[in-house]
Amino acid sequence: MSGRVGLLDYGSGNLHSAARAFAGAGADLVVTADLAELRRCDALVVPGVGAFAACMAGLTAAGGVELIAEWVEAGRPLFGICVGHQVLFEGGTEHGVDTAGLGLYPGRVVQLDARRLPHMGWNTVDVGEGSRLFAGLERERFYFVHSYAALHGPDDAVVTTATHEGATFVAAVERGPVSSTQFHPEKSGAAGAALIANWLGSW
Repeated sequence: MSGRVGLLDYGSGNLHSAARAFAGAGADLVVTADLAELRRCDALVVPGVGAFAACMAGLTAAGGVELIAEWVEAGRPLFGICVGHQVLFEGGTEHGVDTAGLGLYPGRVVQLDARRLPHMGWNTVDVGEGSRLFAGLERERFYFVHSYAALHGPDDAVVTTATHEGATFVAAVERGPVSSTQFHPEKSGAAGAALIANWLGSW
């Protein structure tokens, strides 16, 4: 890794814990809503907690939709976390309301077909073949907090899955310069720190 990482502050996400985790993994990190400052960074982290629609509204208001589109078009490294991962899909359906996403990945985010929701706590993952994010982490557990997820990832990506009460969903996607996780690496202890370090070392 060489260069600076921008953590996009658009009003959603565990910014403090994410900032600590990325800085602790060796990132030269800036946390800001200033788009000009973010454009001067070499990589971008998009956090997100709560509802899909609220995160998309926050991204839109902050200019994040345009920023992310520019970023990916330029082939620059991007990492999405939790709802910051979900909004990379074409859309999401929550409580009967459909919201358009960024459309970087095909498919939609829907409620998990599980008796107990949210899916909250530590879970293992089924690592996709050729994963760089999960190198050396194939047997580790990661921390999830969500009720909604994408059920299928892009065909042209390395897709890592997880299963909650028989419902299998996308836990992570690695597609060119774009990576994202449904779980929270910043809450996943040593395994999460190692995953962040893997990402930092991949560009």
